[in-house]
Amino acid sequence: MSPVLASIALLVLSNVFMTFAWYAHLKELNHKPWIIAALVSWAIAFFEYLLQVPGNRIGYTVLSVGQLKIIQEVITLSVFVPFALLYLKEPLKLDYLWAGLCMVGAVFFMFREELLQ
Repeated sequence: MSPVLASIALLVLSNVFMTFAWYAHLKELNHKPWIIAALVSWAIAFFEYLLQVPGNRIGYTVLSVGQLKIIQEVITLSVFVPFALLYLKEPLKLDYLWAGLCMVGAVFFMFREELLQ
């Protein structure tokens, strides 16, 4: 598997854990003290880091830090929107489309040298 694909796969899995660590407590632990939610979130985030650190290290062998960051942001939005809609039952907003289009622009600018060769 190419370093870029391996990095993306690890970062997608990492982001699933991150999204649950950051937001699932809003639904599942909203009746518990915040310290319980924080501890549970930190426990989930441990698994995020087990995937995110190697994902970034592998990606950094062929991508710049800026490119890795933009890839991560695109992954974050790609994971968060279905999570918000399906898990948190948030309404679908046109703002997600606009945010996604902004991300497409960010990807273009971070990768334009490679794209325009």
